[in-house]
Amino acid sequence: MQRKGGRGGGRHDVEAVLDELYATPPPGFVSRREELAAEAKAAGRVEDARRIRAARRPTLAAWAANLLWRAQPDESQRFLELGRALREAYRTLDAAGISELSAQRRRVVSALSQQAARLARESGHRLSDSAQQDVEATLRAVLADPEAADRWAGGRLEGALTPPSEFPFESAPTPGLPQKPTRPAATPPAPRKGTKDELAERRRERQERLARAREAAEGAAQRLRRHRADQADAEALLQRAHERHEQAGQQVSAAEQQVSAAEQQLHQARQELQRADRERREAEERHQAVVDALARAEREAREAAQEVKRLTARGSRSGPS
Repeated sequence: MQRKGGRGGGRHDVEAVLDELYATPPPGFVSRREELAAEAKAAGRVEDARRIRAARRPTLAAWAANLLWRAQPDESQRFLELGRALREAYRTLDAAGISELSAQRRRVVSALSQQAARLARESGHRLSDSAQQDVEATLRAVLADPEAADRWAGGRLEGALTPPSEFPFESAPTPGLPQKPTRPAATPPAPRKGTKDELAERRRERQERLARAREAAEGAAQRLRRHRADQADAEALLQRAHERHEQAGQQVSAAEQQVSAAEQQLHQARQELQRADRERREAEERHQAVVDALARAEREAREAAQEVKRLTARGSRSGPS
């Protein structure tokens, strides 16, 4: 049964652990594999640890294809459905129909491979031209080969897939090439009415399958165009968000500088206030000392004046008559 990305069940579900492992970018795959295997072994899950340690690191192209499957499950599922429809249609279509569907198939594969490259780039890993070609080859294989489709849907590709052929259209006529007769040349018998009806019915069925395949391909192309437009909008929003974040960061930095300056001024003002308060207390103490000294001097002056007055009065009483 196909899995869409990871599965539930927690860390003790080895399938979920393997899904997580194959979502890890290739440069960190080995270290993450050893860490997960060690955790399983420490928990007593020896068989799980063996399975985890046996996982092979994917190529960058295979990882990008796995990433596409996990990040775009709905689009990937429709791509699988398109492959099934195309394989069915190619078994009976004429050469003109095959040519038209091939052009649509190339557009869809190109769009999806570019989407995989974008997802890889957003995860910090840019695909080389060779890796991009491997992703496209993998997607073509998914369309052409049901076994390749099942492997991609497992989400654990280790290497790029190679399509066995563009599509199994051996039964379809090739324009410009004579067809080999299946019997010795002879004058064919006149077709019976039943044969004409069968041919007409088969032609009608082919046209219906062609119409369904065209509709599926066009629908996939339209959805990809919408997703591209959504991607452009999202990138524009992300750019504006980055700009607003940078502006806000600058404002915060300026405000922090202002706060720092204000705090420094406050600290200096508090120190000045402490010095002024100390000087005020010292001035009050000196003032009180002067007031006390003045009071003592006034008292001593009064006492001295009284003593002079007393002595003067006594002298005038004891003098000659």
